[in-house]
Amino acid sequence: MPSQPAAHVETFPNPRPGADYTIRMRIPEFTCLCPLTGQPDFATLELTYVPDARCVELKSLKLYMWSFRERGAFHEAVTNEIADYLAGELTPRFLRLEARFKVRGGIHTRVIVERRQSHWQPAPPVSLP
Repeated sequence: MPSQPAAHVETFPNPRPGADYTIRMRIPEFTCLCPLTGQPDFATLELTYVPDARCVELKSLKLYMWSFRERGAFHEAVTNEIADYLAGELTPRFLRLEARFKVRGGIHTRVIVERRQSHWQPAPPVSLP
């Protein structure tokens, strides 16, 4: 049976809830529709998050992203909507979603959204020789 788009993601317990670590995902086939013309907009999404209690299950994330394929949405709106939804479901310590939309009318659009828990502070960067 083929998969269908889904309006939600599944999560699972963080296997290392006491540790700060970063999860990075590249989603190269994101598609939505221009709300004005109905033409498809293509983007590569870069999702980076530091989990707290929950992690996102990958297949459900793929099906969630698929749910935007037939929806009209401005780049800024859809990037914020996805970030807000994932932040609400995962309650991560930190989340960044970067959407790099393909050129349209000679313009490249890049939208970067961040969410973080108010008390979370990242570890200082390590500089190696």
